[in-house]
Amino acid sequence: MKKKVKITAILLLTTVSIWAQNKDEEQMKTRTINPWKWQNERSYVQAVEVTQAHGTLYVSGQTAIDANGISSTADMKTQLIEALENLDKVIEEAGYENKNIVRLNIYTTSTEELFTHFKIFQDWIAKNNIKQSSTVLEVKSLFETLKVELEATVVK
Repeated sequence: MKKKVKITAILLLTTVSIWAQNKDEEQMKTRTINPWKWQNERSYVQAVEVTQAHGTLYVSGQTAIDANGISSTADMKTQLIEALENLDKVIEEAGYENKNIVRLNIYTTSTEELFTHFKIFQDWIAKNNIKQSSTVLEVKSLFETLKVELEATVVK
C-alpha cells in the first residue's frame, strides 16, 4: 500500500511540474523592435511583436465623453485627461491591463494643441510601463466638440 502511495505521489508531482512548465511556455510574450533610439523620447516604439497571446482587445476610439454620453466642450488638456481615463476604464472593465497595450493611435483636431500637453500622455505611458506602436493623425474634425481620440489594441 505504501508503495502505491509513493508511486501516486511521484506521478502527481511529475504531472504538476510538467503542467507548470507548459504554463510558463504558453504565456504571452512581447518583443519591441527599435532600429533607432530617437522614438524613445516620443514615448513609442517602431513595432511590437506578440506571440502566444490568449486574447486581443480592440478598443474603439476613446474620447472625453462622460458616462451620460455628453461630449466635452473643455480644452485639449482636459479632454486628453478624460480620454485617457475612459481608455483606462474600458481596458480594466474588459479584464486587460494598460501595460499590454501594443498599439495606440491618436486622432486630434490640432497637433499643435495636443503637443502642448503631450507630457500628460507621456507620463501616462511611463506610469503604465507601456511600449506601444503609435500613429498621431491630425484630422479635420471629430464627433461634436471633441478634440482628441485614443484607439488601442491590447493583448493578454
